[in-house]
Amino acid sequence: MCGIVGLVSKSLVNQTIFDALTMLQHRGQDAAGMVTCEGNRFFLRKDNGLVNEVFRTRHMKKLLGNIGIGHVRYPTAGSSSAAEAQPFYVNAPYGIALAHNGNLTNTRDLAEEMRRVDLRHINTSSDSEILVNILAHELQIKGKLTPSPTDIFAAVKGVHKRIRGGYAVVAVITGFGVLAFRDPDGLRPLVYGLKQTDAGQEVMVASESVALDIAGFKRERDVSPGEAIFIDLDGQVHTEQCAAHSKLSPCLFEQVYFARPDSVIDGINVHQARMRMGVKLAQRVVAERPEHDIDVVIPIPDTSRTSALEMAEQLGVPFREGFIKNRYIGRTFIMPGQVERKKSVRRKLNPIESEFRGKVVMLVDDSIVRGTTSKQIVQMVRDVGAKKVYFASAAPPVRHPNVYGIDMPSPSEFVAFERTEEEIGDIIGVDWMIYQNLQDLKEAVAGDLHFDSYETSVFDGQYVTGDITAEYLQRIDLQRNDETKSDDDELEAGENAPVDLHDKIH
Repeated sequence: MCGIVGLVSKSLVNQTIFDALTMLQHRGQDAAGMVTCEGNRFFLRKDNGLVNEVFRTRHMKKLLGNIGIGHVRYPTAGSSSAAEAQPFYVNAPYGIALAHNGNLTNTRDLAEEMRRVDLRHINTSSDSEILVNILAHELQIKGKLTPSPTDIFAAVKGVHKRIRGGYAVVAVITGFGVLAFRDPDGLRPLVYGLKQTDAGQEVMVASESVALDIAGFKRERDVSPGEAIFIDLDGQVHTEQCAAHSKLSPCLFEQVYFARPDSVIDGINVHQARMRMGVKLAQRVVAERPEHDIDVVIPIPDTSRTSALEMAEQLGVPFREGFIKNRYIGRTFIMPGQVERKKSVRRKLNPIESEFRGKVVMLVDDSIVRGTTSKQIVQMVRDVGAKKVYFASAAPPVRHPNVYGIDMPSPSEFVAFERTEEEIGDIIGVDWMIYQNLQDLKEAVAGDLHFDSYETSVFDGQYVTGDITAEYLQRIDLQRNDETKSDDDELEAGENAPVDLHDKIH
């Protein structure tokens, strides 16, 4: 999962893009990058690290121009080398810099096709480099020295025909403006907003609406699935539907885990969706154990807090904060190895003994992937004297890999892999394990809205793009298991490691 932003302004964009990226930092802590454009010249800064580590004052002073794009990353394909930080750029037929959130599922075929047919060289294993070259090729074959919005949209149509997967893209084209487009299923989020200034209209496009909020942009709407938006240098917005077939299939895991609660994605208020998840969980508790003995509901920080609060309210039991979180430790399920994850949990959370001792505790988390974190948290709670420990997940069991841009582990490493809820509860050491029902999750996310379909693959193995084969899943399984990642880490730490590679942020 990554975060992207694009901006056409009437003044320097560097600080505004920086601020927007800090609001999207939760979507990627591995690397950050920015490209700005003045005249026909690009100014680029990217590296591994958090936003405030990558962009120092000396870098910001060199990022000139009134248009630009930015990116925060954690890697789902390729390595975590600083060489693969985004944006990527090409210089023909125009200067084009591009960043993207998501994952292309036909990367291997595209790389060979580009080498053999398009005669373009791909230097990294990043699908974003493939994307920028495909866009450049589709623009080049139009043969226009000065492409119109119609020409640019025709190129995007060509891109859609060639690529598969989930993607939201921003690109800056020197001398012309900023382009953004979204996959035909709307798997990865994209929204744009406007700001009126004395000098004229400014336009921002970003992964989440919170990036618009901080810069004073008024959210206009989400970019539709398959739609492209082109913002010219005057700040005029041009849009066109560029995919032959499109439908909106919101990613439920965005709502459960990744998105900030103060964001609105595809018309869904994330905070309210998570409140409804808590209501549904409470209803399940009452249905299964109407005479429950829960003394207190305690969230596992941070994403589950909203659901846990509403769950406690519905059950009529106290809600308490029981853990103090070290905010300088990153998300644990994307860490490279089991040993590092185990170390991290103790560094990340510390229980408040008085909230647990002698009580029947209902712990609430947004989801459970490997179960490593959950098991250690349960043991910590028992160690400080909890009488009983129950555990509720705001999401259904995660049993299948995500192929659209969320770097989950090998399915064999999922705690729910080929196990029942009772067996999962035994493994993590709880007295009662309860999961959200998938239909209830869909209803909680939708609220009063209606969606024809959802991206639910991590829960039910149904991939909405229809092109995911057993062979593909086997291949990514080999890429994602801990043993492979450990080997990659050892290589990266060796003598061939890129210079200036920061320590990974976990």
